[in-house]
Amino acid sequence: MDKMINAKQLRADLPKIVKRVKRGERFIVLYRSRPAFRLVPISSFEEQGVALKDDPIYRASAVGRSKDGLTSADHDSVLYG
Repeated sequence: MDKMINAKQLRADLPKIVKRVKRGERFIVLYRSRPAFRLVPISSFEEQGVALKDDPIYRASAVGRSKDGLTSADHDSVLYG
């Protein structure tokens, strides 16, 4: 099972996280309260072969709110138009 961490935790603990991924652990990284990407060992990534549109994490809805009070949809509209 994947462990969830946020981008701030990833930046703070990058060397530790890299070691854990090398040992086989998997992480889902949240950015602005939404799943942004998955950290997996290289062997897992090569074996997975799942299309992005079929990945349940890619289609996941927001899991929280930012401190500025805007929703993730608000942030997406600012970032992506």
